[in-house]
Amino acid sequence: MFGCEIRRRRENKGLTQNDLALSLGYQSSSIIAMWESGERKPPSTKLPALARALDCTIDELFADETNAASES
Repeated sequence: MFGCEIRRRRENKGLTQNDLALSLGYQSSSIIAMWESGERKPPSTKLPALARALDCTIDELFADETNAASES
């Protein structure tokens, strides 16, 4: 779910995976692809920059996961 939220927000901003990767200091878009697929999660040190790049808060990135956990 977290990865879907990153993808949705990235696409809504008209950014490619490469655009987002470069804005976060990565040389390759493969890390963004892994985040979006759920294979990996971004390091906590990158969350503030990720939220800024996607024009949201860190909490908003995790909104679906938080809601799912509270429903369990």
